[in-house]
Amino acid sequence: MEWFKDLLFEPSALQAVVVISLISALGIGLGKIRIMGISLGTAFIFFVGILAGHLGLKLDPAMLTYAESFGLIIFVYALGLQVGPGFFSSMRSEGTRLLSPAIVLILIGTLLAAGLSYAFGIRMSDMSGILCGATTNTPALGAAQQVLKQLGMDDSGAALSCAVTYPLGVVGVILAIAFLRKLFVRPSDLPGPDAEHRKNVFIASYHITNPALFGKSVHDIALQSHHHFVISRVWRNGQVSIPTSDKTLQQDDVILVITTPADAEALRMIFGEQEKKDWNKENIDWNAVDSQLISQRILVTRPEINGKKLSQLRLRNNYGINISRVYRSGVQLLATPDLRLQMGDRLTVVGEAQAIRNVEKILGNAVKSLNEPNLISVFVGLILGLTLGSIPVSIPGISIPVKLGLAGGPIIVGILIGTFGPRLHMITYTTQSANLMLRALGLSMYLACLGLDAGAHFFETVMRPEGALWLGVGFLLTFVPVVLVGLFALRVMKVDFGSVAGLLCGSMANPMALNYANDTIEGDNPSVSYATVYPVCMFLRVIIIQVLLMMTL
Repeated sequence: MEWFKDLLFEPSALQAVVVISLISALGIGLGKIRIMGISLGTAFIFFVGILAGHLGLKLDPAMLTYAESFGLIIFVYALGLQVGPGFFSSMRSEGTRLLSPAIVLILIGTLLAAGLSYAFGIRMSDMSGILCGATTNTPALGAAQQVLKQLGMDDSGAALSCAVTYPLGVVGVILAIAFLRKLFVRPSDLPGPDAEHRKNVFIASYHITNPALFGKSVHDIALQSHHHFVISRVWRNGQVSIPTSDKTLQQDDVILVITTPADAEALRMIFGEQEKKDWNKENIDWNAVDSQLISQRILVTRPEINGKKLSQLRLRNNYGINISRVYRSGVQLLATPDLRLQMGDRLTVVGEAQAIRNVEKILGNAVKSLNEPNLISVFVGLILGLTLGSIPVSIPGISIPVKLGLAGGPIIVGILIGTFGPRLHMITYTTQSANLMLRALGLSMYLACLGLDAGAHFFETVMRPEGALWLGVGFLLTFVPVVLVGLFALRVMKVDFGSVAGLLCGSMANPMALNYANDTIEGDNPSVSYATVYPVCMFLRVIIIQVLLMMTL
């Protein structure tokens, strides 16, 4: 059995793969166990790693650093790619609304840490580690250690206090979210699947009674109006047609319009009377609305379409069809002429059967081609992300340049490539299953290595009096700001609970809690709000921890 002992305990590349895989498998299995309805999910990998480190399992330091860093990079980059398509639209509509409570949470936590350091006599060098562990922010810990080294102080206390408080930092956010949901969340606070995104599109029918529109073309009306809308169908004398841009509207025409909720009332003033029929029900059979036309969803799978505007394809005029909506990464978009298409977009096309078949040839609709991985954009994104994360940024009054690091750079580049890659004709599409696989693999590697590294001295430190104090202070730094800000965002700012959970996880840099939120809350709102606040909050924490140390030491 000597070979088996070497496999587990003799440092090598093979041993690193076996140990990380063993910890991950055990952690994932145990993470499925629910206690009082709460499951820690993949966060259990971290605790299995701590136990393994306590029992003497060790990896080669270089292998440990590599696996931990690579796992974190893969996780945050894949997350950025997923939320990228909806990130900037979310920033325009929700950015300030989500960022303001997230920044307040950071400030409350920092001030509370300074106060508790004074109240309990904890050295600020140790408190910096407690704060980083309580907020599960390892880039901030690295920044704190750099400051301590520059000041000629021992940085081992910061690393150890971070390891002691990190587990409760993970659990604390999950417990705070569960606490909020149990006591304060009403059914109306919970979004349905993609509920926020469905609000971006509103369907209404109008009876043309405005004399100013009689005889005017669809193109001219669109040019004269600053509102966004798409006319999907026109009913005239009992006949239905797809309006081309030169189609003229006449008195008593009935039109079906896809627009935004904010523009619906304004369009009633333009077109005339709005009909009372509710076209926004999910169970509408669009093919039964009229027998002459059919409605079909077509996937964009041809690479040459990637990044092109809808107006460039001239599908409406050339084929007599209409594209009413575009679905992208769970987000429903209005099919305006300036919308750029991306690989994987799902278009709702209305028209005659033969015309739709012709459009299908143009767009592709070949599901098989989407299943092929586009790894070039992944590797290019990783290179750019790590380059961005390595750039030192000088802040006035701070002697040490600040860096975005391994987490900040890749997630920002992932968001940018997911959003703007198609404009550069980069094929950035990954299937949802492929994206989830990348994220789960990266997170598992990161947590397993983090637990192994912290486990060696974890239990002996916890058993000492200062260890127990660190645990209590760390839990307060995690739980209290999250509950206070979460309750404020939910009740005062009226943010839905999915977005609240995401902003809490993002401001606390807690991907494990995000995983819990995604498992228990329907829709993409947690992930979108997480990615909205995470880059800014992570960068702020890296700066604030350095400022805090320089002001108090």
